[in-house]
Formats: sequence, structure tokens, C-alpha cells
Amino acid sequence: MLNYLVQRLATLVPTLFFVSILIFGLQQLLPGDPALILAGEDQDPTVIAHLHEKLHLDKPLPIRYLYWAGGVLRGDLGESVRIQKPVRELIFEKLPVTLELAALAIIIALSIGITAGIVAAVARDTVWDYAANIFALWGLSTPNFWLGIMLILFFSVTLGWLPASGYVSPFEDLKANLASMIMPAFVLGNAIAAVLMRHTRSAMLQVLNSDYVRTARAKGLDERVVVLKHALRNALIPVITLGALEFGTLLSGAVLTEQVFTIPGFGKLIVDAVFNRDYAVVQGVVLFTATAYILLNLLADLAYFAVNPRLRG
Repeated sequence: MLNYLVQRLATLVPTLFFVSILIFGLQQLLPGDPALILAGEDQDPTVIAHLHEKLHLDKPLPIRYLYWAGGVLRGDLGESVRIQKPVRELIFEKLPVTLELAALAIIIALSIGITAGIVAAVARDTVWDYAANIFALWGLSTPNFWLGIMLILFFSVTLGWLPASGYVSPFEDLKANLASMIMPAFVLGNAIAAVLMRHTRSAMLQVLNSDYVRTARAKGLDERVVVLKHALRNALIPVITLGALEFGTLLSGAVLTEQVFTIPGFGKLIVDAVFNRDYAVVQGVVLFTATAYILLNLLADLAYFAVNPRLRG
């Protein structure tokens, strides 16, 4: 396991280097001059020249990358030219919101998806299997923004049980926080649960037909023990990978869901930055989420050893 960890860590540096080049390069393809937008309606040539110098836009592309990469290595992701605030502070402000939303969504997805997948595999070709597959098809086919609007109409407008939009910090009012986050978390978790259900069902069907499961049943073990202890632990390996990757996707910001429910997370931050040509914010947020995505993938690989003891040798 230690050798595997060292090998994976050794690949992180070149991977992050390539990701940084990709992020910086794609950012430069956005049309328009950010200095012209930031200069306002007057577009004073003096102001434009100052912005070009401040943002290093008057330098060749490789030099601009070195300026940016050097700052990143020092922990400086730049400054938002629109609101005059360090990008690092903006990320730390939005991170708790997005992290909470992603955590609630993945908890809902795992609870529904894995449970439905196990039931569908154990009760194969029964009404429970068909119901789980219908749920998965519905979850994959339903647009998040439509489901969000329907939930708002039903639970907020019709019943008045939950707030239609907005965000309340859990440190201010935990009950109000959960009330404002449960609908967007369910919208996001619903789609992921459908995918997890299909993967769990497929993996469980393969494991349930394996020799060691038949041996466990031949020993007279309770069916619940066979399914949960012997079969599920081995079937969870692909599910862990998918769950980690989906969680990383959620951390990048659920743009449509955050817009529907007015959640001030990464999604809204990066959309506003793109529209305002705020290069530093776009680069900083994308680099942060890409790094989190890579690290989550590494953690998923390490979780294999905890779930499947055979891999430790």
C-alpha cells in the first residue's frame, strides 16, 4: 500500500502542472479584452494601459503564465479586478456553502442509490428490480432545473413548508440552513443516486454469482450477512470511484441548481467571473476544484484497501 501511495503522489505534480497549463491556456481563448470591460463605458486609454500592465496583458503568453504560476506556488491566486478582493478569500467564502451542498447531495445519493442497487440485485427480475430501474431512468432523464422548480412550486408555494430560495449559514440558524439546503441537495443527489443505483446493481449481480458467495451460502450463513458482508464489500469498489468523482463534480459548482435556488456557491461565483472577464477568479476557482478532484480520486483509490482487504497484500 505504501509503494502504491508513493507512486500515486509522484504522479500528482506532473498532473497538476498539465492542468495548470490547460486552465491558463483555455482562459486565454475567451473573446474580448478584459481591460476594455473593466475600464467602463469611457474606456480611457490611460486606464486601459494601466489595466494591461496590472494584469500583465502586455506581456507574451508564456510570461503571463509564469507570473500566474509563480503566484499560485506562493499561495497567491491573484485578485478579482471586479470586486478588488483576493481570489483566495473568495474561494474560502464560497467553499463552505458548496462543500455543505455537495456533502448533503452525496449523502442523499449514497443512501438512495446503494440501497436501491442492493435491493434490485438481490430481488432480480421482481417488481422491486423493475421499480428501482424505473427510478434510475427517471433520475437520469429529469433535468435538475425542472425538478428544482417543481419542488419549489410544491413544497414552497403550495405547502409553504420550505423556503423557495436563499441561503442561511448553519452557524446562524441550523434549522433554517437545513430547510434552505434540503431541496437543492435532493435535486443534485437524485441524479447521482440514479447512476449509483445502476453501478451498484451491476456490481452486486457479478459478485452474487461468484464462488466465495456461493461458499458462504453453503456454510449456512444468514442471507443478510452474505449480502452485506461478503458481497457488498467487494461490489463497492466501482461505486467508491464513482462517488468520489461525483463529489468532485459537485465541488466544482452546480451552476443551474445554484441559480434556481439562489445558492451563493462556486457555481454562481464562476459564472459571474466568466461574464465579467475576471480571469483571476476563473483560473483560481477552476484550479482549486481540479486539484480537489484529483485528490478525491486519490482518496478513492486508497479507500479500496479499506473496503477490500485482499488488495493490501
